[in-house]
Amino acid sequence: MAEGIGPALAALAGGLGLFLLGMELMTDGLRLAAGAALQRILRASTATRVRALAAGVLVTAVVQSSSAVTVATIGFVNAGLLTLGGALWVLFGANVGTTMTGWLVSLLGFGFKIDALALPLVGAGVALRLTGAGSRRAALGTALAGFGLLLLGIEMLKHAFDGVASAVTLPAGVGWTAVLAQLAVGLALTVLMQSSSASLTVVLSATQAGLITAQGAAAAVIGANIGTTVTAVLAVLGATANAKRAALAHVAFNVITGVVALVLLPWLVQALLQAKQALGWPPLPALTVAMFHTIFNVLGVLLMWPLAPALTRWLQARFRTAEEDEARPRHLDPTVLAVPALALDALRHELQRLQGLAVTALRTVLELPTLHPASVAGPAPDVAAVQQRLGAARGAARGLQHAIADFVVRLQRAELERASAERLPDLLRVARYADVAVEQADEAAEALAPWSQPVPGLPLLELSAFGQRARALLALLGTGAADDVTALEAALTEAEDAYAVLKAALLRSGAQGLLALDAMDAWLRAASALRRGLQQITKAARLSRATEAGAGGGAAG
Repeated sequence: MAEGIGPALAALAGGLGLFLLGMELMTDGLRLAAGAALQRILRASTATRVRALAAGVLVTAVVQSSSAVTVATIGFVNAGLLTLGGALWVLFGANVGTTMTGWLVSLLGFGFKIDALALPLVGAGVALRLTGAGSRRAALGTALAGFGLLLLGIEMLKHAFDGVASAVTLPAGVGWTAVLAQLAVGLALTVLMQSSSASLTVVLSATQAGLITAQGAAAAVIGANIGTTVTAVLAVLGATANAKRAALAHVAFNVITGVVALVLLPWLVQALLQAKQALGWPPLPALTVAMFHTIFNVLGVLLMWPLAPALTRWLQARFRTAEEDEARPRHLDPTVLAVPALALDALRHELQRLQGLAVTALRTVLELPTLHPASVAGPAPDVAAVQQRLGAARGAARGLQHAIADFVVRLQRAELERASAERLPDLLRVARYADVAVEQADEAAEALAPWSQPVPGLPLLELSAFGQRARALLALLGTGAADDVTALEAALTEAEDAYAVLKAALLRSGAQGLLALDAMDAWLRAASALRRGLQQITKAARLSRATEAGAGGGAAG
């Protein structure tokens, strides 16, 4: 028996390797072939929870990788393209979409002879890849060849389990001890192989070979789903707050669903066996497991439907970052909405915080080494540190902007007195000026991103002069001196004059060949963005001061 078990175990390892390789190739190929379609679908399909759920199911079923969809979704949340609430339903849909693997394995892997299909798929896929290098056709060829290898892996696993069936004993029985042991098998397989699809295929193959009953396999499937949470948790160690929240939502979905499915396990499996018989489906044990996997995840969606709003609020309170705390409004209490005059005062105070964040963003851009040449006293700051501070200020400003916009919408529903109604447009303009100032800081930093240090031919004297004037203006805006409108206007004029001199010097250096044209263009765009940012934040300060003094919109420029 020992002589027979060795080749069978080797075939088991080889089949598993082929399956994992095929799955990776198919996933990569489909993802490349989809191109930007994956992004467009995820961005456009989260307006409602139903559409977000459908997007998660569809995209995961197509690319055959819930991990790829999860990573893309988390990236969109971090970029501000998706809300956490919408992203949760994409993630829940990905859990349902990944059940397609079970159906492929049970129907194609055990329903007919795979060799007749797998080898031609590999051949056709390789031909497409070789004849369409660098094109979408090559990506589709990679996916096709990967699918063929995946089917060959299933065939090897099927034969390998037939060979080890008489020598291997898996946990059996229907008692809680046996069920927990079966669950542990599925969990361990997923953690070891870092792939729920691979562990599911092993369970399906073992079920088809008679090594484990349908109910035992169902318990192992629950364990495999819970095992994916270990991978998710490990993947976000040290990651962003939104990544941790998404991983925690993934854990909550699988654990809650797993607990409920374990309690209902005997009745669910029996109902599926009866349903399969009534539908006249093939008597394949693996098919019962695939059905259970789908029902298990659909059950999870139904369970999370009423819990999602509370879960989202709870997640948003976890893993808070410093910039998120900074983005939380400190004055916009909903109770003041009942008194519009107080609400406007609260809004004005919050707008002052937003202006402070815009000033911080502009000041941080001026600390970049490319705008901090050697002629400026003091060592140049580290690029990564400056970029991190700029990202924090940008994120905080964006969050505060959303809170202010929501408060304004609620305030507009109230009955405002004439004086209050006249103040509100000016306050909205202050918010817009501060918003544009932050955008301009972003544009300046983006323009200079390819350069970590000033380049030869850069007019350092003029650059230093502009930087000094800009810092002086921002220093006024960051203190009570901003109340002195005359000093503020004088500082802005000096900064604009310094910008005009810098612009002329950059154009002259470029025309004389002293400065590379791409570098000249980058510094021109950065200086222009900074100049507009300074103008906008000055307008915000001027109008904010005028509104506070009761001058209305007359001070707007």
